[in-house]
Amino acid sequence: MQKNNRVMGLDVGSKTVGVAVSDLLGWTAQGIETISINEDKEEYGFDRLKELVETYDVERFVVGLPKNMDGSIGPRAELSIEYGEKLEELFSLPVTYLDERLTTMQVNRMLIEGNTSRKKRKKVVDKLAAVIILQNYLDQQARL
Repeated sequence: MQKNNRVMGLDVGSKTVGVAVSDLLGWTAQGIETISINEDKEEYGFDRLKELVETYDVERFVVGLPKNMDGSIGPRAELSIEYGEKLEELFSLPVTYLDERLTTMQVNRMLIEGNTSRKKRKKVVDKLAAVIILQNYLDQQARL
């Protein structure tokens, strides 16, 4: 019987990385956790990511690319690309970048409409952003 592999979606920030994985069929994205990182100290959470990659048998990463509203690549997007390049190097897995310009705003709007407190929103926004990034990727793949 063939083993199914999953796709991992990442919302990379300067202090946290939101993590989501696909189901075994590649139809839906589920939020897993938010990993604390520290870009300034070059602490990127790769040890924890390695555990998650092994646990979920991940075959590909999808990294959110926070482009500027005009579609250009700014400093934050450059850092996301650098993170993705480190992932490729460490895990020898392909990385796909997905435009995530409005993802965080979309998540915040959903949480506000759901009357989620500001404190709770702060804890889940990155994980939910990773879910949206990954779900958008999965939906694109389903249309191919």
